[in-house]
Amino acid sequence: MKRKIYDQLLLWKNKRKGKSAMMIEGARRVGKSYIVKEFAKREYKSYILIDFFKVGDDIKDLFKNYKDNLDMLFTYLSTYFSTKLYPRESIIVFDEIEFCPAARAAVKYLVEDGRYDYLETGSLLGMQMSAKKKRKKEEKKEDYLVPSEEENIVMQPMDFEEFLWAMGEETLMDFVRMKFAAQEPVGQSMHRKIIDYFRLYMIVGGMPQAILEYLDTRSFEDVDRVKRQILNLYKNCIDQYAGVHTPKVKAIYEAIPAQLQLHEHKFQLSDLNKDARFRDYDSSFFWLRDAKMVNLAFNTTEPSIGLGLKQRDNSLKCYMNDTGLMISHTFDERGVVSEQLYQKILKDKLDANIGMLMENIVAQMLTANGCKLFFYSNSSRDDKADRMEIDFLIAKNAITSRHNISPIEVKSSTGFNTVSLAKCIKKYATHLAQAYILHTGDVERDGDYLYLPLYMVPCL
Repeated sequence: MKRKIYDQLLLWKNKRKGKSAMMIEGARRVGKSYIVKEFAKREYKSYILIDFFKVGDDIKDLFKNYKDNLDMLFTYLSTYFSTKLYPRESIIVFDEIEFCPAARAAVKYLVEDGRYDYLETGSLLGMQMSAKKKRKKEEKKEDYLVPSEEENIVMQPMDFEEFLWAMGEETLMDFVRMKFAAQEPVGQSMHRKIIDYFRLYMIVGGMPQAILEYLDTRSFEDVDRVKRQILNLYKNCIDQYAGVHTPKVKAIYEAIPAQLQLHEHKFQLSDLNKDARFRDYDSSFFWLRDAKMVNLAFNTTEPSIGLGLKQRDNSLKCYMNDTGLMISHTFDERGVVSEQLYQKILKDKLDANIGMLMENIVAQMLTANGCKLFFYSNSSRDDKADRMEIDFLIAKNAITSRHNISPIEVKSSTGFNTVSLAKCIKKYATHLAQAYILHTGDVERDGDYLYLPLYMVPCL
């Protein structure tokens, strides 16, 4: 399937010309292995792909004793994988490199050698590589420096435009961007078509396996089984690699849907343990974030330039990395979400409040857009005018204007109020750019607010 990251890899190949290696990070099953293999096949005369999750210690040990004889290393790899290597025309791919830290450390010398290009993929970089190894206290832990010759890209689940491409809609998002730029309504029939695709994207999700299953079967129950396999993989990763944080990481991950159902959507640690303090759980949140299983949004004390400088680390929202996975994670009473329930979500007929799903997918789409996630929450008891909840804040044109922060409210139904947004605009007008209300309707301007359909989030 077509992925945007391919063009980034092509730009790296043509500009860097072997002067750096490229690391692709991302959660398990987002398509890293597929894209690097496709890139290597199409763009090079030959390639070797080493899956460090599968190869034996004989291959891994090569990278511990390579510095004095790179010729021997390349000869061994070429012979083992039955592939001839051509200087400046071949690439060596280190897949799942977290399972061989020595290979990652070797990148420095391999890049300096300059004969070939190098791609790496990693899902749990910096995590404990083996629970079994951790238990063997007699084994000495080896430390490896991250090479400065390594560039980095984070690969997300497929975004909405990539999903549309998979559905055979190559130009639909170009039309959406044109309408966003003009701030014009999309039109009733076209809006209905795109919002239907958006709902389909929300429930199938952005995991390539789930999308392929939908294309093959058009069965939501079959798609749900695929998503549950991925969820089980994530839970197994937590068990294997979270170490001493495992119980807390699991508790947080299991609680995400219930926490997003709360009125303010902020994570309440007291629901896990009445005596819980953030300092006891911060490493567990950051473990999930670093494993790319969740997207974290932090509360900022003021919606102004430098949101990160004002963030409160002990006040956050925790979203799942993929909304399709979240639906399977949420509605799991009978093991598989039924076709009927999926149809209700698709047709907006579900009795339950799906606001959490809408907010989760906005967080997912903003993250795919490269935005850091912030929100504003002030529960002041002294001044009613200060009490407000803004779902998201994004920075726009920070260098060229002090009016650079756009507040965003996400609405899943037609009956909603804009009290908090009005308060925010009144109090922080000198800092704010355009205020957006994301909803299921078409583009509409109403005073200070620009109403946008949810599928226009990639345009922000």
